[in-house]
Amino acid sequence: MKLVFAGTPEVAVPALDALIASGRHEVAAVVTRPDAQAGRGRHLVASPVAQRAAEAGIEVLKPVKPRDEEFLARLREIAPDCCPVVAYGALLPRVALDIPAHGWVNLHFSLLPAWRGAAPVQHSIMAGDEITGASTFLIEEGLDSGPVYGTVTEEIRPTDTSGDLLTRLAFAGSGLLAATMDGIEDGSLKAVPQPADGVSLAPKISVEDAHVDWSAPALRVDRVVRGCTPAPGSWTVFRGERLKLIQVAPATDRTDLTPGELGVGKNHVHVGTGSHAVELLWVQAQGKKPMRAADWARGVRIGPGERLGV
Repeated sequence: MKLVFAGTPEVAVPALDALIASGRHEVAAVVTRPDAQAGRGRHLVASPVAQRAAEAGIEVLKPVKPRDEEFLARLREIAPDCCPVVAYGALLPRVALDIPAHGWVNLHFSLLPAWRGAAPVQHSIMAGDEITGASTFLIEEGLDSGPVYGTVTEEIRPTDTSGDLLTRLAFAGSGLLAATMDGIEDGSLKAVPQPADGVSLAPKISVEDAHVDWSAPALRVDRVVRGCTPAPGSWTVFRGERLKLIQVAPATDRTDLTPGELGVGKNHVHVGTGSHAVELLWVQAQGKKPMRAADWARGVRIGPGERLGV
């Protein structure tokens, strides 16, 4: 088939690579978000997908909005058979959805209908799921509600951050998306409507969602930290300033600390929660680089009774 791939961030690059390498389909063009400011100089930088497409000599389309007439006209000229999508980042209007003969097929990082929305991986970790995966489905105008072509499953490991899990899903999902294109092309694959039961939503994680509540149980604190790493980054407050929490670990043997209370040893820093304590492993103070929590604690000289979250 002739394909137009739509995607923007680094997590979409493995799927683009898989389609380029398949040799069975032609990636005629790539659709991605416009260049964005990045770095200290705030220079305009092309998206990771745009950079990879340029390296491969593939035409790159960067509409401000996918309903722009110039973009739609070019898409009609290319006349793709199908448009595979991975984390493109913009809502596709009906006029665009109708152009390819086999529609737009999205690789979504959950086992649909679970976790429809922008942050499925973060929500699956924060909810304590043990299994997640990726799904390919035909895009409709509803939120991730279209019929599903295929899935792959992935175990959520006890120490997984959303970054760890998303990386594995990006590579596992790339093979799924390529296989989905093959099945659509040869007619062996039919999309199956999603069940009405089991729907859950995964809206974008806000900075406030990443604010740790020390009165919650230790397992919840651990899941919030892991689910919000690397972005938007979980945080708390210490001495009136924000402290980023990069890595914690439940400490079931420490139950003497009240929620938010700090317990500092020679090489360990514990914090009380609504159940047992958690150990702080890596933190980042405002204006500082990430550091081991024990080194941070020595530097700030924590006094008796000091706590986080105040």
